[in-house]
Amino acid sequence: MQSPNTSAINALVSPEGSLEVLSQHEVNRLRKTSSDGHHEILRHCALAVLSCGSPIDDSAAMLEQYPNFDIEVMQRDRGILLKLTQAPADAFVDGEMIRGMREHLFAVLRDLVYVSNEIKRSLNHDLTSSDGITDAVFHILRNARVLRTNLPPNLIVCWGGHAIPREEYEYSKDVGYHLGLRELDICTGCGPGAMKGPMKGANVAHAKQRTKLRRYIGISEPGIIAAEAPNPIVNELVIMPDIEKRLEAFVRLGHGIIVFPGGVGTAEEILYLLGVLSNPENQNLSFPVVFTGPECSRAYFEQIDTFIVNTLGEQMRDYYRIIINNPVEVARSMKQAMQDVKLHRIKHKDAFYFNWRLKIDEVFQQPFHPTHQAMAELQLHRDQPIHLLAANLRRAFSGIVAGNVKESGVRAIKEQGPFQLHGDPELLKLLDKLLSTFAQQGRMKLAGKTYNPCYQLIS
Repeated sequence: MQSPNTSAINALVSPEGSLEVLSQHEVNRLRKTSSDGHHEILRHCALAVLSCGSPIDDSAAMLEQYPNFDIEVMQRDRGILLKLTQAPADAFVDGEMIRGMREHLFAVLRDLVYVSNEIKRSLNHDLTSSDGITDAVFHILRNARVLRTNLPPNLIVCWGGHAIPREEYEYSKDVGYHLGLRELDICTGCGPGAMKGPMKGANVAHAKQRTKLRRYIGISEPGIIAAEAPNPIVNELVIMPDIEKRLEAFVRLGHGIIVFPGGVGTAEEILYLLGVLSNPENQNLSFPVVFTGPECSRAYFEQIDTFIVNTLGEQMRDYYRIIINNPVEVARSMKQAMQDVKLHRIKHKDAFYFNWRLKIDEVFQQPFHPTHQAMAELQLHRDQPIHLLAANLRRAFSGIVAGNVKESGVRAIKEQGPFQLHGDPELLKLLDKLLSTFAQQGRMKLAGKTYNPCYQLIS
């Protein structure tokens, strides 16, 4: 039963931001896709969007709080309506849905339907090849209208944890403020914590600078959207079909990356990025990367740096800078680097809006499904090329993220016990030290929650 303290509302909602003008054929496809095996995904994602601000980072727990929530696509002469049943009342003001939430809700519907109809079922996209996957990522982003052809390089991707202490959040906001003063736009995973802070800071700075076009792009995927529901500042939301295409969207769309403190999700992003940048075909690429946090985060980045060097090698330090407790320097370095990015793109005749020249090995593109068997079979040893070790470590972290917050992963852990990771004793020792530190610092789940490990390390 629904909690008596949880208020809910029934409503009919018309499109905002997406899907305003549709043909009858398009309406029929929307209705068919939303009910043809995709209803539960749409329901989960919609509830996450409408629960923005909730402290819950578990989609199953969210559904338990609103067990009677439902969503239905309804046809009308000039398009569609969404029929919401027992939706969170906080998403409405005086009976009207908050406009930003309405935009996010229809962005979710737009992307889920587009991916189903135009990507997965289309013969035009070969999702078994590297080029085909990149082409699919491009089309999803283009359909979401986030590819702007008339803008110079100025989009900074900000990565970091959703479960971070207040001091780290305030620091991420300060960095965003100084980025905004330099008229740089922000792209994040769209959730709370280090994904919200930079956008909030940049929003104030953009207002001060009277910046007309203010871009706060959020990129998510269905499996993690409940843990990282779009924060209210996001004004361009894209839902990619899986974590691998989400990560590729970040590096194809962005012109530079700032990494704030986080947990296993952030470690996964770092390993993905280093694995891509260390590809020999990307050696001369202009792509600035900065790891940064307040003074209290110094030890965190020292641990990350030590883990990277001890697992992947000293040469990996060539691909990033660590700047501690200096938001101005972080923003200034990114602003200066944008000129180098611009000149490099012009020289190589690459687009400003999509980094086509970036080489991403297929091992980083194919979806990894973190089942117990798949996690147990990961090759966690040094007797392999560095980029493959980075890819396997990235997959290990991805599986732990799933076991922590994704409904399918949480359910698998509950039914079958923790994932088991096998590998070299020395490598697993380094991994154990890093993960244990994350748990001790409360970086595995939202603040205040006791963490029960979803993994076991077996050498």
